[in-house]
Amino acid sequence: MKKMDCPGFQTAGVASGLKKNGKKDLGLIYSEVPATVAAMFTRNLVKAAPVFLDQQRTANGSCRAIIVNSGNANCCTGEQGMLDAIRMGRLAAQELMVDEEDVLVASTGVIGEPLPVEKIESAAPGLIKALAADGLSDFAEAIMTTDTVAKVVSRRGELAGKSFTVSGAIKGAGMIRPDMATMLCFVMTDIVAQPQVLQQTLNKAVDRSLNRMTVDGDTSTNDTVLLMANGHSTVKVISENQKDVFQAVLNEVMIGLAKWLIKDAEGATKLVEIVVKGAKTKAEAHKIADTVANSPLFKTALFGEDANWGRILAAVGRSGITVDPEKIDIFFGSAQMVKSGFGCGKEAEAEATRVLKQDEFTVTIDLNLGPEAETVFTCDFSIDYVKINADYRT
Repeated sequence: MKKMDCPGFQTAGVASGLKKNGKKDLGLIYSEVPATVAAMFTRNLVKAAPVFLDQQRTANGSCRAIIVNSGNANCCTGEQGMLDAIRMGRLAAQELMVDEEDVLVASTGVIGEPLPVEKIESAAPGLIKALAADGLSDFAEAIMTTDTVAKVVSRRGELAGKSFTVSGAIKGAGMIRPDMATMLCFVMTDIVAQPQVLQQTLNKAVDRSLNRMTVDGDTSTNDTVLLMANGHSTVKVISENQKDVFQAVLNEVMIGLAKWLIKDAEGATKLVEIVVKGAKTKAEAHKIADTVANSPLFKTALFGEDANWGRILAAVGRSGITVDPEKIDIFFGSAQMVKSGFGCGKEAEAEATRVLKQDEFTVTIDLNLGPEAETVFTCDFSIDYVKINADYRT
């Protein structure tokens, strides 16, 4: 029996010629039956044509398919860009024989260049033919830009003795920060749920995952997260308890995708979890963690494996949150580097440096002011990040 990425869904990824290197650049997710859908989009005021289109089409809470291209963002392309996005969705709808209003569209790549939609038209029949119950890896490969690996996470849960599945794919490696991070993320589940329930759970999951990560502090024009539920499992998510069970599995998938995205960030060599504890409020903890996570000086120190705790304290101090510097403790992993605002000496620095040589670790900042804590995921700034973004278009 063929392994299914998520029962009742078929996925595919093919090469249409949008990418100069000939790699996969066109992906499709297809629900065999009508599905409910929830969505979140970029908060950037400059939005790509597919974002505007999907904002209109997700309003009714239903969806059958999502067609996605990489290699071109179809952003800042004017009226023609919207016509091309509509045409792209129509091509998938015609091949799948579904209503075009039930087809969502997403694009990623270079901003400001016309979308060669004729290449998508030529590839559409082959894309439909490639649909498979286990095609999510091909789909994830097709939506990559500067990503180095295809990113897929799948988990199973259980309600009332029945199992359900949540599977997702994500792309993104740069131009990433909270406010919907800069990426495309597509999640499928076989539960039965109304659109408003899906939207509630998606909002919470994004808040705990994609809005808790940053690569470089930039917010993109194409950010899209779509969650589809086709009811194949017959597992109903209605009551608060059922929502909690589904939420836990969805959170696990979304956090897994977020961590994978940070690990594969442009030029990144380290995945770092910034934990701010001892804050008066969660909002204050989040603000401080976000300020540290986005500090270029801190991120370059991570790359250099330099336990430069002064850069952390400086970021905390300019976060806009009132703190008491003489109460702050800082840990690299389990190694305490700062106690009550003062460094713990050379021996502690040597221990912290050993932590910094790891691929993944936690930096904890204890404000010792209150009961609240928050987490943000970040990575280092490497020489390769500059190289990748210096000649991105060429």
